[in-house]
Amino acid sequence: MRKTHPLKPIAAQRAGARSLFLIALVSISLLLMSGIGHAQQDAPQPTVSTTENRVEIEPLANDAKIANRVTNILEATNWFTALNVRVDDGIVFLDGQTTSVEYKDWARRLITRTDGVVAVVNQLDVEEIVNWSLEPAFNELRLLADDFILAAPLILLSLLILPLAWYLSGLVSKLMHWSLQKRVESSFLRKVLARSVAFPVFLVGIYVVLQVAGLTQLALSLLGGAGVMGIVIGFAFRDIAENFLASLLLSIRRPFRSGDLITVAGETGTVQSMNTRSTVLITPDGNHIQIPNSLIFKSIIENQTAAPYLRGSFVIGIGYDDSTSEAQEILTRILSEHDGVLSDPAPMALIDELGASTVDIRAYYWFNGRSVAAIKLRSSLLRQCKRSLMESGISMPDAAREVIFPQGLPLTQLDAGTDATPERKKIEKRWSLDTAEPAESATDKDLAVDDELLQRQSTPIVEEGEANLLNRG
Repeated sequence: MRKTHPLKPIAAQRAGARSLFLIALVSISLLLMSGIGHAQQDAPQPTVSTTENRVEIEPLANDAKIANRVTNILEATNWFTALNVRVDDGIVFLDGQTTSVEYKDWARRLITRTDGVVAVVNQLDVEEIVNWSLEPAFNELRLLADDFILAAPLILLSLLILPLAWYLSGLVSKLMHWSLQKRVESSFLRKVLARSVAFPVFLVGIYVVLQVAGLTQLALSLLGGAGVMGIVIGFAFRDIAENFLASLLLSIRRPFRSGDLITVAGETGTVQSMNTRSTVLITPDGNHIQIPNSLIFKSIIENQTAAPYLRGSFVIGIGYDDSTSEAQEILTRILSEHDGVLSDPAPMALIDELGASTVDIRAYYWFNGRSVAAIKLRSSLLRQCKRSLMESGISMPDAAREVIFPQGLPLTQLDAGTDATPERKKIEKRWSLDTAEPAESATDKDLAVDDELLQRQSTPIVEEGEANLLNRG
């Protein structure tokens, strides 16, 4: 039977739906043509074979009779020229020429089955004849045309079944996408589920075409080979497959959304987008960071804006000779009266630690993190708390330090009648300068989150061609 040549694999990148359909249609047509046997036979070729029965000669045959018998058989085939058969003590020496290695091997097997032969020394020379005729090529073309004519009905059937299967798979995909629209929030997950259900419909169409063509075994082999190939490709592109599955699971769980401020894998930034490979973060400095989805899925995610309300805190140290209860009341009042601080839960000012030179009071407050910038609010609160404490005469001493004067410290002793008013005036002047600041500064008026610039910088990332899987479809 004529040997069939396997199809070469088609390497394609980003094959569209139409290209996939054309490739499948051409592949099925070629499989149908190669799977149908043609009625005509190839050009007559000599059959190299031998009988399993031993060649019988009269018992106790001598060397001359063996040589004569073998020579007559070989000359009858007309496959050998310049033939010379010599037998010496049962050892056959075979010389001559032939045109095929199969003829040479056939002669050896024949002689070894002859009675009285001990061994064979096959010295035949093989001189293959180069055929410059185009007749074999024409024969192949005629056979190919015959195969095409025989396969024409099945090709026409495949032209009907495959488009129908393609249309049905698309219809199933649309129906699944529509039915999951209210049940599944992620558009990416809906698309994956719809295609997972629609793809077997198209495979059934291919199986029906192969079944009608009588290529059931080929159909089963094709499906089995596709499964094995999927495993091989999965191992070869393990990282890509891992990121794809991680993006699918992240789309289901949705631990963050676009615009959330998260900390993951040691990086902090605002979530800009997520594709099938990575998630893009924009740091507060304006830098873009792409983190593989597999790393995000396996890491601890801190979402700082998942809930709108956040808690902030800061520490202020007062002197040991000042009233801590008064300082707590002042801090609590400043926090409660500030527009950026929420009244529920109420702010608190608690003694945090007794330091080396100060009593540390930590202030706790809640604010809306989606509308108020944390760093602006903290700056405004610290400024107002510092001003109110100093106006109330509560000191905020520096940390205790050891100061060494190598040359000594000069001291001036005032007489009892000396007026110390100038020195006292200097201290009062310095105190008045420290407290002479407005009750409200420009930063207190603008506490909004500055994310407009970051949003403008994120636009080029969306234009790379990858769909944002965090969007609701």
